[in-house]
Amino acid sequence: MQAICVFTGSSVGRRGSYRAAAQSLGQELAGRGLALVYGGGNVGLMGVIADQVLADGGAVTGVIPESLQQREVAHEGLTALHVVDTMHERKAMMAELSDGFIAMPGGLGTLEELFEVLTWAQLGFHGKPCGLLNVDGYYDELINFIDKQVDERFVMQAHRDMIYVERDPASLLERFASHRSSVVTKSFDRV
Repeated sequence: MQAICVFTGSSVGRRGSYRAAAQSLGQELAGRGLALVYGGGNVGLMGVIADQVLADGGAVTGVIPESLQQREVAHEGLTALHVVDTMHERKAMMAELSDGFIAMPGGLGTLEELFEVLTWAQLGFHGKPCGLLNVDGYYDELINFIDKQVDERFVMQAHRDMIYVERDPASLLERFASHRSSVVTKSFDRV
């Protein structure tokens, strides 16, 4: 494992614990020699984690669409910054450059990015680890909803089990380090 993609907010959120978690995850990534791949912005938790990895001597690659380069204020101090045409290209490049995916607290874009890589894993397009950094229970309701999807037979338990959930960065990265890729075929109900 060489690089981890982190999906997170262009806002720092309401709680100071979100910033602290971004800094802690950044320290853990750099300390383990893992590069950060992220959306390329210099705002919100995106900027916090990038700055922390860089401050601790780690490598950071950003991927940002040209249309967001000004709005998200592209980070100019990164190891590498890729400017792409579309959001689809952004997500594809981030996935290609990464060996695993972590969603920190964030908004709709964070959720959209997370669910896309989870869907790709469900369909067997990759076997990379996917996790939620559940800071202060931020993702508790989402986890409960996914569990309801399992109960209602819209998601297989094996696919739910692909989502690692931890409250601290070190524990989540330990689970990533011991991850063994496996593909669980998605089942379909014929009517």
